[in-house]
Order: sequence, then structure tokens, then C-alpha cells
Amino acid sequence: MAASSVARSATTRFPPNFVSKPSQSDHFPKTALNFDPRFKRCRIALVLASLRSDDNDRSRNGGDGHNHLVGGALELDSALEDFPYDVVSKDLHTLPRPLSSTHLSNSVSDGSRLRVAYQGVRGAYSESAAEKAYPNCEAVPCEQFDTAFEAVERWLVDRAVLPIENSLGGSIHRNYDLLLRHRLHIVGEVKLAVRHCLLANHGVEVEDLKRVLSHPQALSQCEHTLTKLGLVREAVDDTAGAAKHVAFHKLKNTGAVASSAAADIYGLTILAQDIQDDCDNVTRFLMLAREPIIPGTDRPFKTSIVFSLEEGPGVLFKALAVFALRQINLTKIESRPLRKQPLRASDDNNGRYFDYLFYADFEASMADQSAQNALRHLKEFATFLRVLGSYPMDRSMI
Repeated sequence: MAASSVARSATTRFPPNFVSKPSQSDHFPKTALNFDPRFKRCRIALVLASLRSDDNDRSRNGGDGHNHLVGGALELDSALEDFPYDVVSKDLHTLPRPLSSTHLSNSVSDGSRLRVAYQGVRGAYSESAAEKAYPNCEAVPCEQFDTAFEAVERWLVDRAVLPIENSLGGSIHRNYDLLLRHRLHIVGEVKLAVRHCLLANHGVEVEDLKRVLSHPQALSQCEHTLTKLGLVREAVDDTAGAAKHVAFHKLKNTGAVASSAAADIYGLTILAQDIQDDCDNVTRFLMLAREPIIPGTDRPFKTSIVFSLEEGPGVLFKALAVFALRQINLTKIESRPLRKQPLRASDDNNGRYFDYLFYADFEASMADQSAQNALRHLKEFATFLRVLGSYPMDRSMI
């Protein structure tokens, strides 16, 4: 995908010193977000009104809103200019004001709780991840991954915490695609140990169960246990949703594979704990925000990028070599076919081949000169390059 094609689909960007202020959306109810297009015009009007109000405040104060940026922002100007978080423009004044890595607190500046979107219903593992990432947050359930992205973009919530990979099930490809489609930035990561439980209504014993409901990944992660019990498996959208369904319909011959938190919320009995086949079952979640953070060097950082390459022998090797030459550790690389132009004819008429986007994570901060040099080197032959975020690594014990 060329940068010019992305430019045509660019969304409106906010001025560099635009600050979120409490509005009617700060009192969003604790229900699953599901957008109605009839309200789009109203939301746009609210955002434009906030922009005008913020501009008036700045003109009255006679300031440009940049004086409070942390030390080190000026030193990063050249790096961000070469590798902007916004792929459309290299003008720093068109980018949202970034947060400092030292400002990744659990509460917003005025003391109110952060509102964090996650996919699923109450009791989902994603809710636990959101509360681990932001312990004092108000977790807001969303029906789909897309809805969580849109909730942040439309200022209905402050952050989103969404899964990106599981140690057993692999990558969540849908969220990789959404990272490129939407204009959010990765500001952190959090890892959560997944511990599956077999749940049922009160009075139901394991011998009474004929089938079990859960997310396909959860069912596959508990395959040996469920096979031993002789249960028919039925896939649903999410684990907590399965628990909710079993409880709501008072099913007597059906159980659910979900978390212990879901059992508490929906009043179910835990028939068996830790029924996953592998005890090392960990999901990595990304913390997403409207603004990027200013990367630092005060702690271990990780940087996530996406890029595309021309087809040819050794091209991917050259791309990976820019990191190896500088002793930068690549922790993950993921390829996804270009959705709008997945196939292209080869120059030698030997057929057609896939065009790919490559998502990569590496252990370095964009404040490091070696990381900046690696991406400058990569830009020499990449057809497209975008920094998705440079953020502190999760070093906590799972």
C-alpha cells in the first residue's frame, strides 16, 4: 500500500494542543457500545464545538499550549518528522499533542476515572486486562473490536485495551487489520494469564452436562479436558457471553468455559478450575489512545511498525537486517495480505503473487538513535512505513 493511497482515506486530525474536556459523553452508561449512524452528525457538531471553545481559550491565554511538554520533545522532532505516527503528514503541527511516557497514570489529570473500552461483556478476560492496565478505570464493554476503536476515536472513551496475540492461539488478525484502518496509537501493553473454568447453574453436576459453550479459542485450549468429559462443543462470540447465556436461560444440560469473574457476575457454579490444556496460557493486549506518547529511555521500550516491500529475492532479508546490524531485537513479525490489492502480476509473467503488509515489534525506543537509524535505513527500500507506537514494555510477572 502506497502512502498516497492511505492519504486519500485520511480522517480529520485535531490540532496539536487540543485537550479533551468533560462533556456529555463522560457520563456514558455501562452498556455495550453499538453505534447508530443517526447520531454521527450530532457527535461531529460536539467535537467542532469543543475545538472552537479550546481555540478561544488559547487565544485569551495568549499561549500556544506547547510550553508544558516534557523535556526531550524537541530532541525528538527530527525523528518524529522522519517517522510520523500519522502517515499522511510530516508536519508536527498537524499531529495531536502527545502524552509523555511519564504521564501514563491510572487517572486523568482532574482526578476523574479513565474510561476504557474492551470487547465483550462483563466478565470477559478483556475486562480483566483493562483493569490490570488501568486499575482505577471504568471499563466499558463493546460488542465488536471495531466498536472499541471507534469509541476512542469519537471521544466516547479515553482508551481501549484489545487482545493482539495469545501464547497458544497465536495472533488476533482482525486487530492487526484494524490498527492500520483506524487512527489510534499504541501507548502500552499488558499481559494476562488466562485461566479457564467450567461453569454451570447451581445444582448442575458435571455428569448432567451434555454440551459446553465458549469462544472457539477457549474451546480449543481446553480440548483434552472437554474430550475426556465427553461434552459437545458449541462456539459463541466470547467466553463471558457464553456464561451469560447459560445463566440467563437457566440451562441444566449446558455449561460454559469462562473466567471465575464471569461465574461471580452471572451467579454460576465453578465445576472445575484451570481446565486449559497448557498452564502457560497468556494473552497480550495493546493499550490504545488517540494521541501517541513521547518515547523515553528511562525504562525498556518496545516499538511497533507496519511496512510493505517490493517483491524480489532477499528484500525481506534486507528489511530484517536493518535491525540485526544495529543489535536491535525483533520480538515479533506478522504478515497480512494487502486487502485492497492482494494480488499483483509478476514482471517475468510467471504468475501472480500476494502483496503483503508486515507488522513488526522490536525492543527499542524511538528516542534511541539506533532505532531512528534502523527505520531511516528501512525507508530506503520500503514502499510504505508507519510507526504504530513506541511504548513501555510490560515487564510484570504474569
